[in-house]
Amino acid sequence: MNNYEIKKQILDKIKIYDSIIIVRHVRPDGDCIGSSIGLREILRASFKEKKIYSIGFQKAKYLAFLGAEDEEVSDDVYKQSLIISLDTANTDRIDNKNYILGKEIIKIDHHIDANPFGDISYVDENSPATSCLICDFYKTFKDELVMTKEAALALYVAMVTDTVRFRYSGVNKEVMELAGMLLDYNLDLEYIYAALYLKDVNSLKLQGEVFNKFKVTENGVLYMYIPLKLQKKYNLLPEEASALINCLDSVKGGLIWIMFIEQLDKSIRVRLRSRFVSIVKIGEKYRGGGHANAAGGCVYNKKEMKSLVEMADSVIKEFKEREKNWL
Repeated sequence: MNNYEIKKQILDKIKIYDSIIIVRHVRPDGDCIGSSIGLREILRASFKEKKIYSIGFQKAKYLAFLGAEDEEVSDDVYKQSLIISLDTANTDRIDNKNYILGKEIIKIDHHIDANPFGDISYVDENSPATSCLICDFYKTFKDELVMTKEAALALYVAMVTDTVRFRYSGVNKEVMELAGMLLDYNLDLEYIYAALYLKDVNSLKLQGEVFNKFKVTENGVLYMYIPLKLQKKYNLLPEEASALINCLDSVKGGLIWIMFIEQLDKSIRVRLRSRFVSIVKIGEKYRGGGHANAAGGCVYNKKEMKSLVEMADSVIKEFKEREKNWL
């Protein structure tokens, strides 16, 4: 995460504009929301004369404790603004189509850069979270930028959620030092982890259904389909159902686990997670993408679900034949 020259280009561009709009991806998670709010608060504290907005439309109820994003602004504001897109691999996934009205766009991301965009593109695929890039950006220019407790909270939550509490590859000494820098702002860790991981009764009951009904392929793909009917049974939204993805992460020999969550528009969101084996190509084939061990996609019927599971099973089979150091 050195990349000093491109970080300097980003800071110089920020200094030029009086209006900056931060955008992020659809179906928001902790990293995109936390990075957006964190960067917004850093820039507001650092450049009090500028108008800084974080605007996205789909919400994540479990992250409401980080504070609200901003209301939509007029087209005229976009037309005079610098747009900063965070944690979004391609323009189709930006949850704010007015971004295209901006004067210039900066992309800051850590996903595989399959669809480059932006007048300035800062992508570090080795970073475990976009929030790490924002923290490093602040640290590089800490003599000019101001960190606040609100920004530190949002960025820490972003980092924790995208690394699954610092468990994924890419977490190293530098990442832990960045997390430690945020903890200097007297964050209430007990409250943070309670807000993120406590579940209501209905969510736990649905989790029980997952434990009772998930299926396993011959080579160790764990998967579960959660239709709207099952979500309605427990009065849960698709977003809340999809949060159960990691409840299948501790099965020996199950190197890939998948949740298929039916959406209100009848599409089926795919959440993919893995241990040791890369799943990013599976996500990319099914209208998505992501990282080696955390990816997503979208299918539209049970035939596509079956095909995706078969592809995942084949990936595990090849991996287990090739490698021996797995659990």
